[in-house]
Amino acid sequence: MIRRITFSVVFFCVLLSPVQQAHAAGPWAAVIKAAVKKVVKAVDLMIQRRQNAVIKLQNAQKALENAMSELKLKEIADWVGKQRDLYEQYYDELKKVKSVIAYYFRVKQITQKQMQIVEQYQKAWQIIENDAHFSAAERLQMQRVYSGILQETVKSVDLISAVVKSFSTQMSDVERLEIIDKAARQTESIFSELTSFNDRNRILSLSRAKSQQDAQITKALYGIQ
Repeated sequence: MIRRITFSVVFFCVLLSPVQQAHAAGPWAAVIKAAVKKVVKAVDLMIQRRQNAVIKLQNAQKALENAMSELKLKEIADWVGKQRDLYEQYYDELKKVKSVIAYYFRVKQITQKQMQIVEQYQKAWQIIENDAHFSAAERLQMQRVYSGILQETVKSVDLISAVVKSFSTQMSDVERLEIIDKAARQTESIFSELTSFNDRNRILSLSRAKSQQDAQITKALYGIQ
């Protein structure tokens, strides 16, 4: 809640200040990068903990099996009960590990795309800042669009964060998959919107080239062969 309030304050101040607007998307880019890294780290730790739990149960099972030869007949029933309980815990933990790993690859794909959004924005904005074909007013409007795109990306990152946190709650697999699918759709839509916006800006810049030399310089700026 505190983080969202902070985001709102930052964005409100940006809207009030035309000078600051030129860098409005900067904080959002940093927020996305930090959040994505946090999500990936949390999932990695979760997998490690689950795997450690499985190893611990495997070691306990071996200890019980080694003790089997020393048991008396009347102790066999008790040993079987312990073994049954241990297997139940083992397979439960193993199921959790497999579940987390399965989700991990979906989450990783989405977070990679979210990072690509940030990187594409940063690359595009660096070019636009050096493109003489755009006026200050046009750059201001472009940055507003980029800010909106990155804000939507933050929302998709929040969905992925909710999935990671759900492993410590009673959320069902169906609910997790629904959230992951929603985040994937949102991220793909945002990426497509960003790509289209960058393409339109590039085409507009090229259309304003006043000479063949100007066009060549513009193509070099945008990495066009």
